[in-house]
Amino acid sequence: MSKYHLPVLLILVTFLISCGGETASTPTATAQPTTEIAAATEPSPTDTPTTAPTATDTAVPPTNTPVPEPATATSQPTDEPDPTATEPEPTTVEPEPTSVEPNPTAVESESTSTPSGPPPPAPPASPGGVTAPTDDNYPANTDVAGWENRIRVPAGFDVTYYGRVDGQPTSIAFSPVDGQLYIATMAGTIYKMDSSGGVSAYVGGFTVPTGIAFRPGTNQLYVSSRVRDQNVGGEAQVSVVNRGQLIGGLPCCYTSFHSANGIAFGPDGFGYVGVGGRADHGEILEGPNAGQQDELDPLEASILRFNPDTGEVTVYARGFRNPYDIAWDSTGQLWATDNTPDFDPPERLHRVVPGGLHGYPYYDCDVCFSPPEGVTVIPPLVQFTPSSAPTGVTAYSGSQFPGYYNAIFVTLWSAFPGAQKVMHIGAGGSSAPVNFATGFAAPIDVVTGPDGSLYVADWATGIIFKISYAG
Repeated sequence: MSKYHLPVLLILVTFLISCGGETASTPTATAQPTTEIAAATEPSPTDTPTTAPTATDTAVPPTNTPVPEPATATSQPTDEPDPTATEPEPTTVEPEPTSVEPNPTAVESESTSTPSGPPPPAPPASPGGVTAPTDDNYPANTDVAGWENRIRVPAGFDVTYYGRVDGQPTSIAFSPVDGQLYIATMAGTIYKMDSSGGVSAYVGGFTVPTGIAFRPGTNQLYVSSRVRDQNVGGEAQVSVVNRGQLIGGLPCCYTSFHSANGIAFGPDGFGYVGVGGRADHGEILEGPNAGQQDELDPLEASILRFNPDTGEVTVYARGFRNPYDIAWDSTGQLWATDNTPDFDPPERLHRVVPGGLHGYPYYDCDVCFSPPEGVTVIPPLVQFTPSSAPTGVTAYSGSQFPGYYNAIFVTLWSAFPGAQKVMHIGAGGSSAPVNFATGFAAPIDVVTGPDGSLYVADWATGIIFKISYAG
């Protein structure tokens, strides 16, 4: 995304990440990231953040300039690293289990229909739930009491400063084997955090890992990241720790975070990953035809479904400009956050329809493109404040929060007014979004923990917050 504004008080200059089964993918195997040892010291961020003038050490989202369109993927995915790669695959400091996971036994047929779906609920005139702090004085990143007092949650809930990493978190996931929280950071290291907040390096050497997920019932960690870290001619991948690249040649990158992003495993045993578009609204970015409609890469602006053993890929749904995160609810429904184009329409949460087209590259603006005759664009179920940058999403799967089962929680990452918070939407999209937790600096991901609490990662501070129901 390339929306640029300069809020006067915060100087929180935000680069916004604003940003079914069809043909098989055609990616190439490419070089793997270097290895990080267990005792690795915390790397510095790849994007240098600015600092809020009234905060002690809290980073805020930096500005990034979109650059021209990268190359397209060209060859088949593999389930092993390229033997000619010049860099080794990252290695964990803990061994993988010796059991062999069974292959998925069937590929479900995808829907060919593109129903319009229900219209999105109108945002409430005055957002319900909790209010946001009115000051811009962030506590120091290590000020536990200061942050616990700043974050506001509904009556009956408590916030705990769970722990912190020295880096900018991009994605978090709990291991179903050891129960620890794993935290990917922008600089390339993935950490694990125990229940007392203790942090240790797990694996490193990735280039901007933006999605991590454990295969259910195992400690096999799947990671989305960049291979060629360049906005023009960039390339992304999905790899498996201790195993190597599973899918290569994914289209990338337009700007920061427009890459292969959130990963989630579906009830069918297959993996799913969101991949961003290579432009703002499907245009050619440079050259004599700049601004004209570009031909889409078969895998861009989509949610891909992949076999976690072979890496075989199909397109599950299309039309997502930048689906930063995806999540399944208990009914088997997939949800995706999406960052919209630079002309600042409302941001989106989609109830994903298999085989459907959910927007990109068709938007309503003076320079945007209209869908061809007969093509149905599925509207979002929920809309958020323009430039708020919805990132993490989870469907609440615990029993701790009374009445919240299957409710949707979304982080709004940016520093623009109306963001920096976690919002709540009723199960299945049954209610409009309302504030659930406010006062963060740049919340980027949210997950349901094994204890039924919500865990929120703050990109700007490195803090992991735990939200629990106290009654």
